[in-house]
Amino acid sequence: MASCSSYIFVSLIFHAIWLICSTQLLVSGKGDKTYVQEACSNYVQEACSVTRYRDVCIHSLSPFSSSAKNSPSRWARAGVSVSLSEAKSATRYLVTLKTHGGGLKGRNEVALSDCIECFQNAIDELHKSLDVLRTLTKMTFDTKMADLNTWLSAALTNGDTCLDGFEGQNGKPVKLLQDRVLKVTYITSNALALVNKLATTGLGSLPNL
Repeated sequence: MASCSSYIFVSLIFHAIWLICSTQLLVSGKGDKTYVQEACSNYVQEACSVTRYRDVCIHSLSPFSSSAKNSPSRWARAGVSVSLSEAKSATRYLVTLKTHGGGLKGRNEVALSDCIECFQNAIDELHKSLDVLRTLTKMTFDTKMADLNTWLSAALTNGDTCLDGFEGQNGKPVKLLQDRVLKVTYITSNALALVNKLATTGLGSLPNL
């Protein structure tokens, strides 16, 4: 269950986004509340239109609307950044399960160890991807986009491999684990889609980094 501080933190994030957007609109003479809300949501909705898990994308990337706007490179970077954060969080959760038992025995215990290894690999791949997106240039664009596709696809496969180890297994601990891992795979899938959008947009998107 999320703590009170978590809810306060999320509330502050969205309040800050509203303030940024409203300030920008007031400067332009458009202070209507409905217009403000639409301006803040249109960027993320457009960016997430290319993703498979659109609702997850909008929910996880909304805080980036005011900074990413219509820049494919910034949205790709945001997608990978969130994926990396979620993968790290999931790994901590899995390690805690292993350390304290968590009700997983026998085959599930072995699958849990494999799952942790998969996520550690995924974190490495996501780290490399984010580093590339932060330093992407026109000279390296084509080569690096191919690398990004390979690394993000591998990170996504690692999540699927983790889930495969628990196929056909029941029980609340397994269900909670599967839900946690699925969330990461959805976000990683969305990140890959945003990177592919950047690849199709091409070099013209780089001046907006």
